[in-house]
Amino acid sequence: MTEMTTEVVAEVRGQVGCITLNRPKALNALSLGMVRDLMAVLLDWQRDDSVLAVAIRGSNKEGPFGAFCAGGDIRFLHAAGTVGNPQIEDFFTEEYALNHLIHNFGKPYIAFMDGIVMGGGMGISQGGTLRIVTERTKMAMPETAIGLFPDVGGGYFLSRCPGRVGEWLALTGDTIGAADAIAFKLADGFLPSDRQAAVWEALGAQHFADGAAVQRWVSSEFVAADACQISARGQIDQYFALDDVPAMVAALEGADDDWARATAATLRKRSPLMLHVVLEQIRRARTMGLADDLRMERDMVRHCFYLRPGTSETLEGIRALAVDKDQSPRWNPARIEDVSPELVQAFFKSPWPAYAHPLAALR
Repeated sequence: MTEMTTEVVAEVRGQVGCITLNRPKALNALSLGMVRDLMAVLLDWQRDDSVLAVAIRGSNKEGPFGAFCAGGDIRFLHAAGTVGNPQIEDFFTEEYALNHLIHNFGKPYIAFMDGIVMGGGMGISQGGTLRIVTERTKMAMPETAIGLFPDVGGGYFLSRCPGRVGEWLALTGDTIGAADAIAFKLADGFLPSDRQAAVWEALGAQHFADGAAVQRWVSSEFVAADACQISARGQIDQYFALDDVPAMVAALEGADDDWARATAATLRKRSPLMLHVVLEQIRRARTMGLADDLRMERDMVRHCFYLRPGTSETLEGIRALAVDKDQSPRWNPARIEDVSPELVQAFFKSPWPAYAHPLAALR
């Protein structure tokens, strides 16, 4: 059985449901249509006892693999947010429901996280039971650069990284490779990129006793990742455990080393308001289950577009980065030191009563 749309190719090969994201010109950035296609096929396979496991990969302009998923379609978000298109609401509600389904799928879900894995790409992989990285993996949650926050369950999975790595990744948006991803509990195993095709093909050709056997076999193909981990883990914990963003930046700017200065410079480029919001998000999420975290993030994303009409940090960030590409966002407030606690706390007030929340059904 093969089911094809232009952007999501789904087929059952042997006992494994195989999904290829097929929007290579956009680095497989997720559209609302792709979210709906993924949700439909996963719900179908979840109920189908003949499908023992699911495997998902991206594609690049040369063919399969090479790029997993660069996130959500931020040009759509900018256009929809600018004119008040209600599909922006549908996109986030349905994307977060998809993220929840993947975490709670009940069968092995194997993500081949080759190339770019950012934002929404993390949302459709972090809930997987096997998260595979390669030497080409470039992983990040870079949302503060566009005046957003690490959503798609980012509060949940980043806050569960060791030490204060979650705060560091969420606030800076820095990119990590395979060895760091495994060390930080954001990936499960390393596969050289030139071995992916053989493993993928074998998944559809072999007979497996059950889903656990599929997972064991893929795990048996893992090799040791090249040790290229960052040496700054101690510094990450030192600075990103501080009480608030101004204290972090002051300490980083006062330090006498290149890593600290570069990190401070990165934070100074991000939306000051969203840095404060993101720190609050990660620290709240550390004690939350996934469903509650996704409901909190759904509240937050509504506020990102509608809390202050005409002054959305997110629309301004996307404009500067992806639309006009002037790289000069006009953040409001302009400085980290000028953000009021009241402005931050407003992001955590739900626009909906609990019974009417768009994600009320998530458990």
